[in-house]
Amino acid sequence: MKNVKTLALAAAAVAVMSAPTFAADRGDDIRAGDYSWMQFNAMYAFDELPSSGESGHDYLEMEFGGRAGVVDLYGYVDVFNLASGDSGDKAEGTANKMFMKFAPRFSIDAITGWDLSAGPIQEVYISTLFNWGGGVIGEDVNNVSVGIGADVMVPWLGKTGMNLYGYYDINAKDWNGYQFSMNWFKPFYFLENGSFVSFQGYVDYQFGADEVIADSGTTTFTSSGGAAYFGVHWHSDNYALGYGLKGYNDVYLLKDGGTFGLETTGFAHYLTATYKF
Repeated sequence: MKNVKTLALAAAAVAVMSAPTFAADRGDDIRAGDYSWMQFNAMYAFDELPSSGESGHDYLEMEFGGRAGVVDLYGYVDVFNLASGDSGDKAEGTANKMFMKFAPRFSIDAITGWDLSAGPIQEVYISTLFNWGGGVIGEDVNNVSVGIGADVMVPWLGKTGMNLYGYYDINAKDWNGYQFSMNWFKPFYFLENGSFVSFQGYVDYQFGADEVIADSGTTTFTSSGGAAYFGVHWHSDNYALGYGLKGYNDVYLLKDGGTFGLETTGFAHYLTATYKF
């Protein structure tokens, strides 16, 4: 499929048609306003999907991000079942120990020196997203998505990252559909000691993929599906505590109750304790 070419050309067209003014808030210095952050999240997931039964597990998430010149970065590394417990879906001998998401975006505004902001759109990016599992090479999760993104001012939520990608399965060497993602972080209640409560979360939705039907006639992979996380977290300078509700619908395009007999539609709950560096 030619998803990536189409999306890249669309990004280039936006840049060419825009007026040649320097990117907003950075002037001649593309490193103005650079920042970085990192935090460790001790987490527990209840009823996480997809699942074939018991699906609760603990994990440590090393989360990071920031801005450096033209690059806007977000990512994390998850390490599952830290104490190698004998219960939960990460206790089996075949369960993967690690997973990594790496999502650099490249600002077209900063690269060209032009201000592409318009209306609620603050900045435009060439967006990439990498998902890597910690299992056997060629068998575990190994995909990349490429497309166009933007920071968009949304009523009440404020600045929200939005990205539209073409999805490429590296293992299968195949372009297969698209993904829309958005994420937000909205402080909404402030305490006298300087801490605050935020509403934060994300949506990942895949669509336009090839449906796969097994010889038995049951659906293995659907053409669309995704997940959304809605969290309420308390933050101080160095710590955070949070609860999140995550909704799934044929997540990872696996048909709920399909060929593999997995539950892929429903809800999960997450508890988080964070230390910030």
